[in-house]
Amino acid sequence: MLDNIHLNNLICIDIETVPGYPDFESVPLELKELYLNKSARLKAENESKEDQYFNHASIYAEFGKIVCISIGIFNPGKQEMERFRIKSFAGSDEKILLQLFTELLNTYYKKPDKYFFCGYNIKEFDIPYLCRRMLINGLELPKVLDISGKKPYEVYAVDIMQLWRFGDYKHFTSLKLLSAVMGIASPKDDLDGKDVGKVFWKENDLSRIVTYCQKDVITVAQLLLRFKGLPLLNNDDYKIVE
Repeated sequence: MLDNIHLNNLICIDIETVPGYPDFESVPLELKELYLNKSARLKAENESKEDQYFNHASIYAEFGKIVCISIGIFNPGKQEMERFRIKSFAGSDEKILLQLFTELLNTYYKKPDKYFFCGYNIKEFDIPYLCRRMLINGLELPKVLDISGKKPYEVYAVDIMQLWRFGDYKHFTSLKLLSAVMGIASPKDDLDGKDVGKVFWKENDLSRIVTYCQKDVITVAQLLLRFKGLPLLNNDDYKIVE
């Protein structure tokens, strides 16, 4: 499976997002009603406006922001896979974070016909979220991310969740479930997605979020290797770089 995909052409990626403001009170007045309308379908019974904001704002690029981007690159040696390198961009200033990420892409991965992203649900979440937040921050999209005007089948990315569907678009499987049935150690063991906003805004523990994000990237890489029928990474096969 995926015989035409070369590991050294892939950028494994995961992002972590939080509400754009620490609480609903801080949201600009003109955005409050727009947010409540946008998120109405997700509102739980008896959920306050504050909870409705803090529980759901992070999933919308219009109301959330990115606090961590982790990428993983297969570093080819004598064999197709020798080591997996992980790098993260994290911080409270989203624009700076996105600028640094863009600089890396434009320096080392600027050929969209050669390099592709790989992740879990990245076609419906990570990639469009990144593109939207870059534009909101007034940044030009790097070539490898510029998918404007392209039809879905023209956007080439390896989305593990879509691969697992095998054409069954009614079927949803979480990353945690898929890694479990594949015999891969569960990733995000310290956090759950719904807790990231609290850890960022209330606990001010960005390093914990970075670790959480990096684990996801490693799990994506492991699933990719499993799909390709290659040996999984051992603990000494990957390295986190600054």
